[in-house]
Amino acid sequence: MKFTLDWLKDHLTTDATVDQIVETLTMTGTEVEGVEDQGKALSAFTIAHVISAEKHPNADKLKVCLVDTGAGDPVKVVCGAPNARTGIKGVFAAPGTYIPGTDFTLSKGVIRGEESNGMLCSERELMLSDNHDGIIELPDDAPVGAPYAPYANLNGVVLEIEITPNRGDCTAIHGIARELHAAGLGELKDGSVAAVKSTAGPTPIPIELRFGEGEPEACRMFAGRLIRNVKNGPSPEWLQQRLRAVGLRPINALADITNFISLDRGRPLHVYDADKLKGTLHARMGRQGEEFNGLDDKHHEVDENMCVIADDNGVLGLGGILGGEESSCTDETTNVLVECAWFDPLVIAATGRKTGIVSDARYRFERTVDPEFVKPGLELATKMVLDLCGGEPCEPTYAGEVSAPETIIDFPLSETKRLTGLDVPLGETKAVLSRLGFWVAGTGDTVKVSAPSWRPDVTIKADLVEEVMRIVGVNRVPVEPLPRLTGVAEKMLTPIQNRRRIARRALSARGFDEAVTWSFVSSDLAEKFGGGDKRLRLANPISTDLTDMRPSLLPGLLSAVQRNQNRAFADLALFEVGQVFLSDEPEGQRTHAAAIRTGTAGFGGTGRHWSGKADKVDVFDVKADLAALLDALGSPIDNVQLVAEPAEWAHPGRAGRIQLGPQRIIGWFGELHPAIVAELDLDGPVVALVLDLDALPEPKQKPTRAKPALALSDLMQVSRDFAFIVDRDVEAAKILKAAKSAHKSLITGVDIFDLYEGANVGEGKKSVAIEVTLQPRDKTLTEEDIEQVSSAIVTAVSKATGGELRR
Repeated sequence: MKFTLDWLKDHLTTDATVDQIVETLTMTGTEVEGVEDQGKALSAFTIAHVISAEKHPNADKLKVCLVDTGAGDPVKVVCGAPNARTGIKGVFAAPGTYIPGTDFTLSKGVIRGEESNGMLCSERELMLSDNHDGIIELPDDAPVGAPYAPYANLNGVVLEIEITPNRGDCTAIHGIARELHAAGLGELKDGSVAAVKSTAGPTPIPIELRFGEGEPEACRMFAGRLIRNVKNGPSPEWLQQRLRAVGLRPINALADITNFISLDRGRPLHVYDADKLKGTLHARMGRQGEEFNGLDDKHHEVDENMCVIADDNGVLGLGGILGGEESSCTDETTNVLVECAWFDPLVIAATGRKTGIVSDARYRFERTVDPEFVKPGLELATKMVLDLCGGEPCEPTYAGEVSAPETIIDFPLSETKRLTGLDVPLGETKAVLSRLGFWVAGTGDTVKVSAPSWRPDVTIKADLVEEVMRIVGVNRVPVEPLPRLTGVAEKMLTPIQNRRRIARRALSARGFDEAVTWSFVSSDLAEKFGGGDKRLRLANPISTDLTDMRPSLLPGLLSAVQRNQNRAFADLALFEVGQVFLSDEPEGQRTHAAAIRTGTAGFGGTGRHWSGKADKVDVFDVKADLAALLDALGSPIDNVQLVAEPAEWAHPGRAGRIQLGPQRIIGWFGELHPAIVAELDLDGPVVALVLDLDALPEPKQKPTRAKPALALSDLMQVSRDFAFIVDRDVEAAKILKAAKSAHKSLITGVDIFDLYEGANVGEGKKSVAIEVTLQPRDKTLTEEDIEQVSSAIVTAVSKATGGELRR
């Protein structure tokens, strides 16, 4: 939002410099995006007189103008503006002048064979408005050769600020003045509005709210007033200058009044040509198939989720967003109906996103407009119409009622100290809140506070702490270093926070890059990854592709893979640690770690290389990643059960899950299902893992004791190989587990080194060869000792798998 320093001083008595104002706004939470000295930016532009304007000999739409610039001989200028004509006075830019609206420096040129030594400028080229229909026309008495900026009173300072979504009150220049007043930078002027006496009887046009059962109450209050016998036309120069200074194009007095009040008091309005209305003016939800021509010169269709303003003939415009051409005011308008209404911010925001319409009214209503300023806003508009256009006002008429919630907050003064470290005494706290418009009562350690109608975002005591802190000064918050602790992460973080930290480090160490994706996914992707519950669908999504809370981290990672592969980055290893949402209950929010590998991006892989063909990733890559992650998290890997049952998103037969018993599933891994790979148009293979960090057991509390010395044996270890013939569907893990259990003190390792399937072992069978490592500690093993262990291994594996030793 833009405003000038002079305009600000209509509401604030202050001697503060621009730098002080910028600093104060920044420190109180209003970001200043830019400061423009208009006089300096437009200093090179001068007033000129067009002596003659002749048709260009080689172009139908161009004219060759002889221009008196007041600085020597007349110059020739080629101009394409439709209003360029003999005798007109305009704004001239000489060669070498920087044109801010089109971002280039003017130079001499030859256009269609005719020399051009400058430019006659439009408002858009000077960044005064978006108007580019013709060159600026000045009065006949404008002094030729004089600088344009001082003549047009454009030598002021313009500030541009960014308004956060919760601060609708700061969309008004009066609201900005209130902020500076609260910070001690001046005195706020009285902003009260007196009622205008009606002289023409009741308003004859009925006004109604027509919202059916089950429909949102999109418009809670609709106020209107008929003013007869107005005279519309150009607004006075002071008003035009105000609007031009902030980038708005003056239209006519009635339109300029609504734009002025919208900026000045943050109160959007609309003015209808009353003679074009038929029957009852009403607010309601739209109907499928309805349409209207907007004031933005575009055709718009509405639906049942949009609030419209209509009469008996149909839709006139989108409530709180855009008016319609059919009922607009022109220079011939004599009777007007002024509308001042309050619209629901959520409905306005949803309609604005769906239609893509960007308007000043939408900008303010979706940030919430002061509900208590509906009636004063109508009175202020009436007064300005009477002052600038004349007329006879009827009595105002109202439909509905809206008011601010009367919330009383018990505010302990100690809360400011607890949350910010600032020790703000009672007197200063009450002064700050009172200057911001809050009602404060009490003298003890706890006071009662009620927020003003223009601050619906303040509802709890923490909000009040924020108000006090930002006005007192964020720079006053004490800076204290955190104490240096041994094992600081473990002591200061919660268990789940620590798991997140460890998971990120472990996956990074495995060669993954971290991604941060949206917490929302499309409903289609949500269903494919175990979601789709309507209770997890957003009421007001920011996009049609982001409608559901994500049930898994994989959709976001797969979308990232898709975007990268579309840009020729095929081999990827990405991970994310974050929240997933399995239900709308608190326990349905879980913390997961998920990772994806594609192409040849295996652990330690080099991709394409002259030394040999790169291996494609497979299920065993992510199985190893998952094992490394569990090991880093300190989980008891030996107790983890591996089950060959894939997740819904995984390839059957090339995936599995891990669990700590059938009731405690902790993760999944495997190759992505071919149907999902094809639907997302991914280059395979794609493998993935998911670990539920909330499902991991808490580490058991052990008594503090000194760590034992590392026990190393000075005796040589012994290894023996065994090959077992088992059924093809026997899991390798059963063989390993059975072999280890044969002698837990001697057997220190069991590894598979060969797998064979063929006619030599029989149909439906396979041969699995294992290497068993024995580590004696007390004495050297004899052949008899080794044979006893070997016999125990064969017996254990045969009993567990039904297999036999291969001879």
